[in-house]
Amino acid sequence: MFRIVGICRQSQHSSWIEGSCSPIEEAARVRTTSEVIDELASDLRPVAEGAVARTIALGVGGGLLFSAAMMLAWLGVRPDFAAAMTTGLFWVKFAYTLLLVAAGLSSVGRLARPAGQAQAASVAVIVLVAGIAILAGGQLAMAPHAERDHLILGATAETCPWNIMILSLPIFLGTVWALRRLAPTRLTIAGLAAGLGSGAAGAWIYSFHCDESAIPFVAVWYTLGIVLMSLCGAISGRYLLRW
Repeated sequence: MFRIVGICRQSQHSSWIEGSCSPIEEAARVRTTSEVIDELASDLRPVAEGAVARTIALGVGGGLLFSAAMMLAWLGVRPDFAAAMTTGLFWVKFAYTLLLVAAGLSSVGRLARPAGQAQAASVAVIVLVAGIAILAGGQLAMAPHAERDHLILGATAETCPWNIMILSLPIFLGTVWALRRLAPTRLTIAGLAAGLGSGAAGAWIYSFHCDESAIPFVAVWYTLGIVLMSLCGAISGRYLLRW
């Protein structure tokens, strides 16, 4: 046996077809929804210009200071730093890491916004890595065969990428702190960008200590440390950056 049930406060004897709400009730519901939307919209305030950049700068800057202090206390600046600054190889390493920092942080700034994109920064990273690889290949091609292994391995290949990752960690945490206060939606990519920027910054700080200046060494081991940090950021980003 079937029982008729009314909807929208109607009795079982309602005259409305299929128990639908009356036009008056529907209008009231629409009006109420519109009022709620208007009320919510009235509370919105535009984000201050430069707020995203300031938040990222605060997080990254704090991490950089901590990382630099850790490098000074743990490793120290290379004793021949002043003399090294007069060589072109030092500035290749210095510029390579610093330009990767710029590309990584540019990506972080764009991905900190909903549905942010970072194609230009990605192209810049590819160009930089390809450029250092070409320079490394050129130096290897001109070097005597007996010296090539040393140009690639140096004396610190086993520790270089791990030292870079350790020095990158405070910067990565500062970047994550900043991103959690913003609105990234592509969490894995944002984490990768945070890892890239912090890994490159850690490599840049490490260059003040490291006395390895051969371009093949930088191309392999510095890049490896940065790549490993980028992968860690990509893996952890979806969890650490979740709203």
